[in-house]
Parts: sequence; structure tokens; C-alpha cells
Amino acid sequence: MSKRCYYGLRAMFELARRRTDAPVAVAELANAQGIPPRFLENILNQLRHGGLVQSHRGNTGGYTLALPPQEIAVARVVEQIQGPISVAAAAGNGASAGKYFCGDSAFAEFWKTVDESMAQICRETTLADLIKWERTSARTPVPDYVI
Repeated sequence: MSKRCYYGLRAMFELARRRTDAPVAVAELANAQGIPPRFLENILNQLRHGGLVQSHRGNTGGYTLALPPQEIAVARVVEQIQGPISVAAAAGNGASAGKYFCGDSAFAEFWKTVDESMAQICRETTLADLIKWERTSARTPVPDYVI
């Protein structure tokens, strides 16, 4: 997964987590999730073109989710930012170099299975699921009493 996609998911998570109809400024989103603001602006613009966020102008402008969190699958965000979900393309194989090595067919089938499984999980997981997982595993900071 690209850094761009990772940041896009984090921004969408932050918008969903806030559960507000009030627009959230880019600087606020960037600060809350540790994303470079200028990079985030480009990502949000791409998400806006995909119908996942809405932009609002003016002094109190910013971004809101275009749909409820339970209707936005992780796959839709990933595909809007970087295209089809695939680890097979990143894994490569010897056949692409014009040579066949023993095991190439087995690995091609393996990566195809991994891709299908990963894509299914991303299609079935929504922003609302991520919020729920965060709430159930939320870590409370432990005070440090070391002097």
C-alpha cells in the first residue's frame, strides 16, 4: 500500500471518527493523523472526485464524508487512490523477465489467492468497522511516575 493510500485511509478514518456534519479543516485532519497538509490536500481532492468526501468553502470550510461511515468500504477508498488492490503486482515473478523458473505457476496462483482474499476483506470492512475496532481496542495512556 502506498503512503498516499495509507494517508487517505487515515484521513477518512478521522472524518468518520469525528461523526460530525461540520466540515473539518485540512490542517486539523493533518494534525490529528500526522499527515503533511499539502499532501493531504491532494489526496482529499482525489477522494472528492471519487464521491467519498465533500469539500466546503469559506472560513469554516473543510471536508466531510459524502456518505455514512457504514457505507464506505476500505476497498473503495484504496481503489480511488491507487487502483485495484493487489500484492501480486508488487511481488513480481520470473516469467515477467522472459524466463520460467520452477515454482512460478505455484507462486502466481498463491498471489492470486492472496489478492482475492485481501480484496474481499477490504470490500467487507467499512469505516464504521474500523471505528468500532478502535473503540474496542482503545489504549488508555498509562501515567509515567518516573522522576
